[in-house]
This record gives sequence, structure tokens and C-alpha cells, in this order.
Amino acid sequence: MKFQNTSVFYWFLLIMLFSSSGVKSQDLFPDGTRIPEWFKENKPTDINTLGKKYILTDFGVVNDSTILQTKKIQAIIDQAAKSGGGVIIVPKGTFLISSIFFKQGTHLHLEKGAVLKGSDDISNYPVMKTRMEGQTVNYFPALINADGLDGFTISGIGTLNGNGLRFWKAFWKRREWNPKCTNMDEMRPRIIYISNSKNIQIEDITVKNSPFWSTHYYKCEFVKLLHLTILAPKEPVKAPSTDAVDIDACKNFLIKNCYLSVNDDAIALKGGKGPNADKDAQNGENRNIIIEDNSFGFCHSVLTCGSESIHNYNIVLRNSKVKDASRLLHLKMRPDTPQHYEYITVENITGNVKTFLYVKPWNQFFDLKGEVGPKMSHAHNILLKNINISCETAFSVDPSDQYQLSDFTFENLTIKAMKPDLEKLNFIKNLKKIKVNVAKVESPDKLYDKKDDSDEARK
Repeated sequence: MKFQNTSVFYWFLLIMLFSSSGVKSQDLFPDGTRIPEWFKENKPTDINTLGKKYILTDFGVVNDSTILQTKKIQAIIDQAAKSGGGVIIVPKGTFLISSIFFKQGTHLHLEKGAVLKGSDDISNYPVMKTRMEGQTVNYFPALINADGLDGFTISGIGTLNGNGLRFWKAFWKRREWNPKCTNMDEMRPRIIYISNSKNIQIEDITVKNSPFWSTHYYKCEFVKLLHLTILAPKEPVKAPSTDAVDIDACKNFLIKNCYLSVNDDAIALKGGKGPNADKDAQNGENRNIIIEDNSFGFCHSVLTCGSESIHNYNIVLRNSKVKDASRLLHLKMRPDTPQHYEYITVENITGNVKTFLYVKPWNQFFDLKGEVGPKMSHAHNILLKNINISCETAFSVDPSDQYQLSDFTFENLTIKAMKPDLEKLNFIKNLKKIKVNVAKVESPDKLYDKKDDSDEARK
């Protein structure tokens, strides 16, 4: 091939270099496909471009944390929607609500010092069709609800406060009376529930003290959670089942620069449950999920596949700090549901957890619905790379005839553990270990940095 023009030759050379070796690993999903630019183009919401501003206090809503103002605020949302859309602005103050429902073209903005506080009286919430624990059922909606929207945003630096203490106490009292009660038996709302929607961005706000799951996204695509703080306590009263982010049958989802610390999973991938969950159109897979540049405080697991989950594909957790989480990666293997977890990468993680990798059968509340024998599940093409972490137990991987684990790669791992339990890995077929250093320590004092850097982690 002969080039008459030198500039053309150089352009050709650059294209050849890019196509052969110029694509960086961080620009690829675990299956080798290119990560779209959408994941990198993260701009703050400009409420000046979203239409008319509806300041709550201009429309008869009063700054009073004791008066339920759901109907007044819903009327403002409805008026904005009928008038072509706009931004519902919550000014400084505390406003008591139950469930409000956003419409196409409407948005929510919480100014500094603004609080939308959830009612702790369940009779103030309607019962309606919603998605909960891998099924579509009659249950309670969230405080903030959006269904079938394109371009919905929540912005500002205010707070959504679920006011969950009364619900938590009632849950534990019910569990004391009936140890077999399920999570849904104690009636309680979530804080954010967004379903069947696309082009969603939630940024900067604080979400705290949820009665149940903190934020839940069902059958959504192109969702960005940016700079959020999501909190629920583990003491003095445990906030049960307060998952920070539940991703339920979604695709193209970004969680970036957030601080998550809750009394359950920080991020849980869901999608359905039951022997025929993979055949039910109401269920679905999670695909192309990136979780990066975050900090995690106490939680049951940083990333969990399950407990209601059928297929998770192209999942990336990277460039994050972890402090006092119970588990880093938890694969819940449910015997009543066919599950498939594949192409999952966890990389560039530092900090401490109780258990580094946790894989066991998950038998709580399972139901084969009359079918005989467990459903077979699979987890493969799992990469754990560039991780420096301290833990009590490195590997808690139980062998089982209910699932198959294969094609795991551990690369450049530095792990300090009181219980390395390397023999647990023998159940994994085609396990590759490259520069894996697991050092046993005798005392928990040698595991953790005594310095409390929780405030630093939130920055």
C-alpha cells in the first residue's frame, strides 16, 4: 500500500494502533465489548433548563414537620405536568409526606436545608401494584415514585428522610414474636422507587433512614446515581433491609462518587425469583452496570448478586474504598431459582471487610412451588483484580450440587486474613491465580487501621 499524502499515512497508522492495542482495559466491559461514552459524560443537572420552577411554599405548602402535606404537593406536581412540565423545588425546611408520584416532564430539586420527611404511619400510604422482592404484588409505594418517565431528575443538596425508626422497632418486635415472618410482613415503604423509565439522573442528595429498601429501580435503562449519600444505621436500632441501591432488571446503569452505608446490602442486583423466574416477562436481567469511584461504610455486602436474581451480565465494581463491610462480593445461590452470574469484574479496591468472597446456598424463604429438586445455577467469568484488603475470612465458598462455579481469575491480590481458607477455592473449576498473596494474621488488631476515616471517605 502506497500513500501519496504523509498526513493520510499518519492517520492510517493511528487507526491501526488504536484498533490493535490502543483500547484501554478500563474502556471495556468484562465480556470485551466497548463501554459507551454515555458512562463517561456526567454533567450536573441544570434546573434552569427544565422549565418552570414550582417552589412548594409559593403554593400553600408550609414548613411544618408535623402536618402531612402529600395532597398539596401532589397537586403541584399534577399542575406542573399539565402545564408542560417543570421543577418541584423544596426550599429550606422540613415537609412531611407519604407517597408522591412524579409525571412526565416534572423533576424534583431539594435546596440546601430542605427535607422531605416520610410519615411513620403506614395508614397514610396507599396499597397498589408495585415491584417488591422479585415479584409484582400489591404493596406500599415509596415516598418518591416515578413510572414510565423519560428524563426524570432528582437534584440539589437536600435530604430525603424516610423517618424509619418506628418501622424498624415494629419489625424487630414482630420478628421476636414470629421468627419466621418475612421482610414484607411488617408493612413499610421505600424512599425512592423508579420503574419502566429511562434517562434518569439522581445526584448530590442525601437519602437516609429508610423504613425498607432505600432506593429501588425496576426495568429502567440509562440511569445515573452521582455523588449520593445513602445512610441507614446498624445501631442502636438496626435498620432492617435498608439496601442502598436495588437494581432490578435494568441495563446501562452507573453509580459513581457515592457514599453508601446501610444495614443491608450496599448494592444488590435483583430481577426475579422462583422455579420459572427466567420465563416470566415481569422479570429480567441486569446488564452493563458500572459501580466506580465510591466509598462504602458498614453494609452487609458491597455488591450482592441476589437474593432475587436470575441473570447478571457485564457488572463492574472498581476504584473504590471499603471500610467495615461484612462482605466485598456476595453471590447468593438460591435453590428455587435458576441463576446465571457472568462477566463480573471487581478491581482496584482497598480497605477492610469481614469476608472477601462469599458464595453459599441462600435458603431463606425459598419456595419450589411444588417442583422437585433445586434449580441449577452458574457463576463464571468472574475477575477479582488489583485488590489490597484486610479481612477476617478471605474465602467463604461452599461446595454444592445446586450451582457450578467456573472460570474465576484472581490477579494481583494482597489479602491479610485471620482465616485464609484457601482450600475453599477447590470447588471452583478453572481457577486462575496470578500474583495472589494471602497472609495469615493472628490478631484482629493487625487487620485494621485504627484511624476513623469515615468523614474523609464521604468527600
